[in-house]
Amino acid sequence: MPLDSVSAIEQASAGASRDDVVRAASERGRIPDFFVVGQLKSGTTALYEMLKQHPRIHLPDRKEPRFFAEEMYHRDPPRPGGTPQTLSEYISWFEDARADQLIGDNSPSYLWSRTAAQRIAAVRPDARIVAIVREPASMVRSLHLELVQLYVETETDLRRAIDLEEPRRRGLHISRHTYWPKMLQYAEFTRYAEQLSRYRERFAPEQMLVLVYDDFRADNAGTVRKVLRFLGVDESAPIVATDANPSVRVRSQRVHELVHAVSVGHGPLSRAVKGSLKAVMPRRLRQSALQATQQRLVFDRPPAPDEQLMLELRRSYKPEVVALSEWLGRDLVQEWGYDRLD
Repeated sequence: MPLDSVSAIEQASAGASRDDVVRAASERGRIPDFFVVGQLKSGTTALYEMLKQHPRIHLPDRKEPRFFAEEMYHRDPPRPGGTPQTLSEYISWFEDARADQLIGDNSPSYLWSRTAAQRIAAVRPDARIVAIVREPASMVRSLHLELVQLYVETETDLRRAIDLEEPRRRGLHISRHTYWPKMLQYAEFTRYAEQLSRYRERFAPEQMLVLVYDDFRADNAGTVRKVLRFLGVDESAPIVATDANPSVRVRSQRVHELVHAVSVGHGPLSRAVKGSLKAVMPRRLRQSALQATQQRLVFDRPPAPDEQLMLELRRSYKPEVVALSEWLGRDLVQEWGYDRLD
């Protein structure tokens, strides 16, 4: 029977050598040579844009396959192509790669996922793994803004969203529009040592590169060269620094709901508005019009952080920073100011 799922490969390769596992998976096509696994809101989009410029690296135009994170299958988000459901569909994302190129999968949800490390190792145990970690309170604030923008999160107040973590764990206070409810557990994203350990259990230390977001922000080019050396490609190739996927705030939740309903909804209001737009403009112009509306009316620069809330979050997340410092052998407690929390 053709191997067309990760579980099938896991069963077929039980007890097999690493080379046999890779050979079995590659019978369906090329599996990525490296994976940028996350963390979310930690510079992975900028790294994707910069690595994509290298002539020896192929990354698909669609940035995040998310294939190996089973948690992302709950409900597919509104995006072209969706999430690949079979190994064959996944491999088709990389079919344009040249034979002399390394191919990569940049899916920042893989670090948060409890299943991705095991599933990646099942089909590509020799893969290279790149992770980026960011000071957790800043990451959570940025992630909340992103989830509000994506309409995964409908609570625009971060403190209220944090307070809702426990009832949401029981399935309460989750909007029917939320296609990834597990992502509303913000504290889960801060467990860096636990997340990285899932990869260390399955990949040798020399197969893993863990970056710190502050280093990437301070020296884009130097950090990318470090990644290129890790991947074994020419680090002297010209790469233009990129600042991608900046955080924004939702200016008007009501307008955001309306634009969301029109762009991805299926109810009578959405069908009526879409029908009217179809009558007067082609699809590409409709998409441009909706994007322009979002930029002008829905999104704005994020406000200054609530420093009291950020202090409370850092106190809560300090054990995770201590664990990460020990895992990396680097004093991030001191670097991130967690030794000065009053």
